[in-house]
Amino acid sequence: MEDVLAYVAAGLVGLWGVSHAVPTRAVVAGFGEISADSRRVLVQEWLAEAVTMWSFAALAIVVTAVGGGTSIAAAAYRVTAGALLALAVLTTLTGARTSVVWFKLCPVLLTGSAVLLLVAGPA
Repeated sequence: MEDVLAYVAAGLVGLWGVSHAVPTRAVVAGFGEISADSRRVLVQEWLAEAVTMWSFAALAIVVTAVGGGTSIAAAAYRVTAGALLALAVLTTLTGARTSVVWFKLCPVLLTGSAVLLLVAGPA
């Protein structure tokens, strides 16, 4: 059951990364006329979050596949959960304060995935 929880958490986080990457062009366009440098930084940061999510998902998948149920897997799950919770807090204090519903959903999804990973780790 622990492996299933870890895979579900990885799937949620990985898909959330996709949800960041796909609309990047539209998100940047939503800022209107901005400088080329600002546009590049915005694209970089938007895609950096996607890469971060994919990295967390990949780590959870690999750790589970190679050593699920071990203390190393539990440590990896705890570190990943901590990072997800830090991102959830950051988003709560920033993007979730906007009117964009996806930013309001993000802390819930990240916290839920972190909880799944913490439950998946052996005691």
